[in-house]
Amino acid sequence: MLTMLGMAWGIATVVLLLAYGAGFSRAIQSIFENFGTKAVGVFPGRTSLQAGGNKAGTEVRFTNEDIELLRNVVPLVHHIARFASKEFSTQNANRSFNLPIDGIDPAAQDIWNLKLESGRLLSEADNMSRARVAVLCYDAKLKLFSGLPAVGDSVRIAGVSFEVVGLLKARIQEGDSDINRVIYIPFNSMDALMDTHYLGGVWLDYDGVDHEQVTRTIRGALAVAHNFKPDDRRAVFVFDIMKQLDQFNILAVGLQALLAFIGTLTLGIGGVGLMNIMLVSVTQRTREIGVEKALGARKRDILFQFLAEALVITAIGGLLGIVLSFLVSFAAGSITLYSAYAKHAEAGDIRLIIAPRILLIASSILAMVGVASGMFPAVRAANLDPIEALRYE
Repeated sequence: MLTMLGMAWGIATVVLLLAYGAGFSRAIQSIFENFGTKAVGVFPGRTSLQAGGNKAGTEVRFTNEDIELLRNVVPLVHHIARFASKEFSTQNANRSFNLPIDGIDPAAQDIWNLKLESGRLLSEADNMSRARVAVLCYDAKLKLFSGLPAVGDSVRIAGVSFEVVGLLKARIQEGDSDINRVIYIPFNSMDALMDTHYLGGVWLDYDGVDHEQVTRTIRGALAVAHNFKPDDRRAVFVFDIMKQLDQFNILAVGLQALLAFIGTLTLGIGGVGLMNIMLVSVTQRTREIGVEKALGARKRDILFQFLAEALVITAIGGLLGIVLSFLVSFAAGSITLYSAYAKHAEAGDIRLIIAPRILLIASSILAMVGVASGMFPAVRAANLDPIEALRYE
């Protein structure tokens, strides 16, 4: 029973560590999905390298022509949206705050994976007609309306009235980030508040998985259009979320491998206990083995007998360990990770979800440890001399 408990603890450790690693990987994925895993932001800067006739320090400015250029040259581009942002005084009744106002094409809502809480999102009709409509993020709604209904009411942005048509769910927010204080309005309606001839930036997403090719194409096309070197990182800033995700995935895979190794070592300790108890069993049953051999038992019969006993102990301990791991997983619930550093970040916490793949890996490790631990005592029993075994006291 003690040996079974040792094996149970070992397999439970393996399962829980693998579940933790998988939960960590899933938490990282959830964090990036909050912003859209294939979102690419392109923002103008200033040249830092001499190119053609332009001197270093020349300002790069995006226009609508750059939107068409990127739409035509970026491979498998899915959505593309203009972006302009500025902070304005925003008022509702006697509440007034300086809030960031983002003018966006409706496609940006798909690129950023915005989640609607109530009302509706911005539409192409809103953009084409320059409609004075707005979608409020979570904290912006709380500041302007508190607990009052917002959809159907209006807010005044820099003195211009906009009807609230939708409210967004809270997004993961790091520190003092403004991501939940933003008010979204149609890009074409932004010209009522500021000059939008030059774009603040461009956001796009794409089909396929080659994000590096996408960023290279963006830099190359804009370099030709604005006469700067493609390797001039300061001329155009390209924010590629998939690149960040790939870097974190490497970290997550390394963590899972480390946890699996630690779990295997822990299970190996249980295997040592199994080997010891089976060696004791062989010693205690030496005369029994001699009698079996005297009655015609072959080496493989003895080998199979003791190996089977070891595997039965391993299997029962494994089942107990898996049940224990499910109980611990259920009791642990959500383990704080990203919510310790960011607001509304519960989706970035770790959940010990024991997937079938984890059970398969853990069971494979258990089987190898069981066979390895039971084989040595079984071979020792099979190789006992029958005469010496019968004379054993």
